[in-house]
Amino acid sequence: MFANYLIGLREGLEASLVVVILIAYLVKTDRRHLLPRIWAGIGVAIGISLGFGALLTWGPKRLTFEAQEALGGTLSIIAVGFVTWMVFWMAGHARSMSFELRGKVDRAADASWISLVVMAALAVGREGLETALFLWAATQATTDATGSTAKPLVGALLGILTAVAMGYAFYKGVLTINLSKFFSWTGAILIVIAGGVLAYGVHDLQEARILPGLGNKAFDISGTLDPNSWFGTLLKGIFNFQPDPTVLQVAVWLLYVVPTMTVFLLRVRTRDPKPAAQPVPAERH
Repeated sequence: MFANYLIGLREGLEASLVVVILIAYLVKTDRRHLLPRIWAGIGVAIGISLGFGALLTWGPKRLTFEAQEALGGTLSIIAVGFVTWMVFWMAGHARSMSFELRGKVDRAADASWISLVVMAALAVGREGLETALFLWAATQATTDATGSTAKPLVGALLGILTAVAMGYAFYKGVLTINLSKFFSWTGAILIVIAGGVLAYGVHDLQEARILPGLGNKAFDISGTLDPNSWFGTLLKGIFNFQPDPTVLQVAVWLLYVVPTMTVFLLRVRTRDPKPAAQPVPAERH
């Protein structure tokens, strides 16, 4: 549940910051008449993201077991690719995100009325689609023994609601945080979570008989650590830990997490230490 909460918080905060910057900039530059276009684009983005999530959840139900596992494993690997790109992108662009978005608003506002709707839909929709895909993959990886996704989804929803509240507090000027540090810490944690999702995806592909080695276990401590105990549930929820992983799962986890984390931490340490750009607060009237 914590892992999904963090995903919802991190991804939701990115989307919230985009919305805050767009709205605050239009208010500050006395272009309130353009706000309905921004809200229209945001509505389109939310609708597409929800539809994509629904398609991922219920679309594969009629497929065979092998096909479901193949699709789940493939999408999990794609989700890890997206979240890895997002983590590194935010590490380098958190400071300039506000400036870039304001430039896009100016260009879209000078074009046709639909341009601003499309710009807002693309800016928010990218975050929404990434969130839907990675949350789906992480939820599949952390479902309990009964197959229930209730707790992971509740965790994700709480994270998104927290992000929305933080975005509103940013807009009102009652909350300020160091965005560079926030995205650095959460980025490092997400790399570990993504490693678990990647291992889960590999296991799915092994069950679909696309990858070999399903019966070749790296270790098996299921007799010592009950995966349904509170500690086992905690480890699975945060790290997608399983007591009997295959050799290929362990190898893939190590080959992803170790070099990715090393490069990410080196990039964070060597970048310019200037604070991240904060959202533009709206003028008070």
